[in-house]
Amino acid sequence: MDILINVVLPLSLAVIMLSLGVGLTIADFTRVLKAPAAFAIGAFSQVIVLPVAAFATVMLFDLPAEIAVGFMLLSFCPGGVTSNMVSKLAKGDVALSVSLTAVISLLSLLTVPGLTALTVEWFLGGSALDVSIASLTIAVFLITTLPVAIGVTLRHFAPSVAQAIDGTLAIIATVLFVIIVVAALAGNWGIFIDNLSALGPALILLNVVLLLVGLGLARVVSLGWQQAKTVSIETGIQNATLGITLAALISGQSDGFSTMALPSAVYGITMYLVAAPFVAWYRSR
Repeated sequence: MDILINVVLPLSLAVIMLSLGVGLTIADFTRVLKAPAAFAIGAFSQVIVLPVAAFATVMLFDLPAEIAVGFMLLSFCPGGVTSNMVSKLAKGDVALSVSLTAVISLLSLLTVPGLTALTVEWFLGGSALDVSIASLTIAVFLITTLPVAIGVTLRHFAPSVAQAIDGTLAIIATVLFVIIVVAALAGNWGIFIDNLSALGPALILLNVVLLLVGLGLARVVSLGWQQAKTVSIETGIQNATLGITLAALISGQSDGFSTMALPSAVYGITMYLVAAPFVAWYRSR
């Protein structure tokens, strides 16, 4: 289990982020300048609305402290490859989805460490876990930002190689994601069962609310239907693997996944169940 947590998990996330980077171009980062309003509302929804909604959900369901931390960790995560895929299935603005994922993923290097330390302090107290912002920043850089940068660089200077490995990386990333989710659930099965009555409804409610709030905010500022669908999806779909990895990084456990990983692990399953009817609705309009 210690090899799974300390080696396989970080490498899995790195592969997933590399897969994201290989699918990006420099234009994906500069495209935000061409649609600033759509990007701004999407970024606001992800960086501000998402954590606020997660905190409100934690308070509403009165979740145990470690599970509450896990909820907040999940809310700090960007969309990742999954949100791009869902946006495409929903016939949304895929270019906007990719741009948001690209920029927010890089921005997470600045937002995630500080917000994580603040969350641990709030729910667990300063003496419960010694969270080093510097160490967490380095870790986030190595397993998220750096692989994305490598992928983008490869796509720019060797596009044929990037295209050749893109599909394979996507398959590997999906398989690794499933393994990590199953392992996190199996390692905390008793805690999962004990908290399932609150954990499941809380995650599903949060997911539904975020999809609707993202859509509502986009329509309030008069974004087009395609862009509104994408903002909704980017607000409601998070990178569950990063949430599990963050939980492992700050818990320091080597003999099993911590309880803080549970929300992201369960969300890795429920997000597809929640997103499915939204995708069907979005595709029909």
